[in-house]
Amino acid sequence: MPTATAAQPPRPFGTVLSAVVTPFTASGAVDLDAAAALAVHLVEHGHDGLVVSGTTGESPTTSDEEKDRLLRAVLDAVGDRAHVLAGVGTNDTAHTLELARAAEKAGAHGLLVVTPYYNKPPQAALAHHFTTVADGTGLPVMLYDIPGRSGVPIETETLVRVAEHERIVAVKDAKGDSWGTSWVLARTELAYYSGDDAVNLPLLAQGASGIVSVVSHVAGREYAAMVAAVDAGDLVTARAIHTRLLPAVRGIMTRTQGVVAVKAALELTGVLSGRAVRPPLLPATPEEVAALAADLALAGLAPAPLDA
Repeated sequence: MPTATAAQPPRPFGTVLSAVVTPFTASGAVDLDAAAALAVHLVEHGHDGLVVSGTTGESPTTSDEEKDRLLRAVLDAVGDRAHVLAGVGTNDTAHTLELARAAEKAGAHGLLVVTPYYNKPPQAALAHHFTTVADGTGLPVMLYDIPGRSGVPIETETLVRVAEHERIVAVKDAKGDSWGTSWVLARTELAYYSGDDAVNLPLLAQGASGIVSVVSHVAGREYAAMVAAVDAGDLVTARAIHTRLLPAVRGIMTRTQGVVAVKAALELTGVLSGRAVRPPLLPATPEEVAALAADLALAGLAPAPLDA
């Protein structure tokens, strides 16, 4: 893991990562060609890392075989130009291990492991789950702390404990606990990545290494500029970028479900040819698309005409 300095925190997975959506055909199949093209587009527009089969990639509704094929398609497309992480987290340690080993075999550069959801393990069980997965492969691990979805946080003392594992190197932080984050940053060498676009700037200013973003699908270059500004100590520029992107964050992250909205945004901007999602999700409605188009325009991310 890179050594942190006063100017630059550790960055084992780069700085601007997209929680990449999974394109589907009109019939609902995973569109591997579109996934590869999207990966190339993202890398050419500000990203130095991609997370495949995270929640934004609709991992709950893709099969293990689909996850493997998707990961291999993205690695073939951009694996020599970006850090490619595989989302392997489930609420079953054995299944998570299976996915982790398959991802390593496919050539992934790292693993994203979410807190087990719904079964709400206590903290000692969380630590056991994470270290068991980290022991199962030779890949570096980013933990995903998102109690709003998993039902349980990774508490500060647990993060400090698991940080002793040589392969647990980073956290995707969507917990909303700035105080706890400060303590983990002070007591460990974990690299923190913002997992909530609403607080990308505060976390970067606090010492985060970068972001794992949904909004970056349409604002990768802008977020790369924000990270560079924070690195340079230019908070005036960083705040200006943050302020400019507020409507985009609102449009993608607050008006409907994030996957639904960002697929619509990619269709509006001409990156994807459709906005299909898998049930239980439904595609954005015409009214939601119109509101999103207005928000993107306010953010200076002009979409394609709605009738294009």
